[in-house]
Amino acid sequence: MIVNSVTNPKTIFTRTCIGEAILKLLNEVEFTKLKVSDVVKKAGVARASFYKHYDSLYAALSDYIQIIISEYMEDKQGAQARDRYMERDHILYSLTFFDRYAEVFLTLAKQGLHGIMLEAVNRFMDENVQTTKKVSVYELYSYAGGLLNTFLKWEQDGKKDSAEDVADMLYDLYSYERRQIRPAVE
Repeated sequence: MIVNSVTNPKTIFTRTCIGEAILKLLNEVEFTKLKVSDVVKKAGVARASFYKHYDSLYAALSDYIQIIISEYMEDKQGAQARDRYMERDHILYSLTFFDRYAEVFLTLAKQGLHGIMLEAVNRFMDENVQTTKKVSVYELYSYAGGLLNTFLKWEQDGKKDSAEDVADMLYDLYSYERRQIRPAVE
């Protein structure tokens, strides 16, 4: 998998166009039937540009999700995620930020491409959140997967509950204070 980490605006624009083209095409065809030639035509880029950055459509989609996560981290609140990712306000921020990309995530879910999303949240945790004596890597992965799964269900159900209510529920579930009052497992 080639995923280009170049942050040149022109390169990011090209990579974003490719990602967006894939997503548009996924509304018409199954991922397994998607062709690079259709993607580059829809994206308006040369085939060589695609292969300069990626060795597969899966890699291109993974990179597109990473571009979204980079935007999340560049935002002031997202940048604070390293220290306060399990706080209620950050959970709410995460839900509302990623809601902007609901169509992306719902399309990937509809196509059965949950692995791309899960790999992205796990990578985010690995690269941006430090484990401590209080929080293990397993808790981080559980939290990341739980947040992703909850977000997808919330979107799929048409956001019947408010983002605030969902954030409250997740905060209650994952908060450090709650973990302190858990009975010990015998």
